[in-house]
Amino acid sequence: MKNRSLSFWLFLTPTLVALALVVFIPMLEGLFYSFTNWDGLSFTKMVGFQNYITLLHDKAFVNAFWFTVAFVIVTVIALNVIGLGLALLVTQKFKGSNFLRTVFFMPNMIGGLILGFIWQFIFTQGFSALGNALHAGWLQNWLTTEHTGFWGLVIVTVWQMSGYIMIIYIAYLQNIPQEIIEAAEIDGASAWQRFTKITFPMIAPAFTVCMFLTLSNGFKIYDQNLSLTGGGPYNSTQMLAMDIVNTAYNSSNFSLAEAKAIIFFIIVAAISLIQVFYNRKREVDM
Repeated sequence: MKNRSLSFWLFLTPTLVALALVVFIPMLEGLFYSFTNWDGLSFTKMVGFQNYITLLHDKAFVNAFWFTVAFVIVTVIALNVIGLGLALLVTQKFKGSNFLRTVFFMPNMIGGLILGFIWQFIFTQGFSALGNALHAGWLQNWLTTEHTGFWGLVIVTVWQMSGYIMIIYIAYLQNIPQEIIEAAEIDGASAWQRFTKITFPMIAPAFTVCMFLTLSNGFKIYDQNLSLTGGGPYNSTQMLAMDIVNTAYNSSNFSLAEAKAIIFFIIVAAISLIQVFYNRKREVDM
C-alpha cells in the first residue's frame, strides 16, 4: 500500500509542480502586486486597497463588466440550446449524420484570431454588399456600433463553439438505454414527453458540464474580441479580458491591471462554482 502511494505521488509530482509554477505562484504574485504601485518592472511602495478602489470608479472597467455579463448570458443560452439541438439531430438514424457531426464541429478547430478576422470581413464586406443588393440599411456598417458589435461577437462565438458543445451532449445521449425510450414510445408518450421526462433528466450531468464550459469561456474571451471589433467603437465592445490587457500594456498601469485580474478571477470562480453546485443539486432532484 505504501509503495502504491509513493508511486502515485511520484507520478503526480511533475503535474503539481507545473501547476504551481504556471498557476498558483503567478496568482499569488499578482495578488501581492495588486497592493503595490508596480509598473511592470519594479515597485516603490505599498498602496493597500487603492487599486481596488480605483477600479470601482473606472468607467471602462464597469462598462466592460456589464457588456461581458450580457454577452455571457446570451451565449450560454444560445450555445446550450443550439448544441443540444444539433446533438439531437445528428443522433437520429439517417444517412449523413456522421458527416454533419464533422461539419458542425469544424469551426471549433479554427483559431480565435483567424476566426475573428474571417467574420470581420463577412460583417463589413459581405453584409454591406448584401445590404446594397437588398436595399437593407440594417445590414450596413456592422461592427461600427455597440449593438451590432455585440451581436457580431455572439454570432461568432456561437458559430465556433456549438459543435464542441454538441459533442458533449452526444456522448451523454448515446448512453441513454434505448429500451427506456422504446418502452415510453409503446406506452404512447409523445416525442416532447420522451424528451422532457426521460432524455433531459438523463443528460443532466452534460448540462452541468456545458454550463460550466460556456460560462467560463464567455467571461474569458479575448482573441475574438481583439480581431473582430478591437473593443471599438470607443471601447463600447471591450470585454473584461481586453480591458485588463489594455490597462496593463496600453496604459502601463500593471498594478491596477492585477487588481482587475484578481476581481475578474473571483467573479468567474464564484459564478462557476455556484452554477455547478446548483446544477448538481438539480441532477439529484431529477
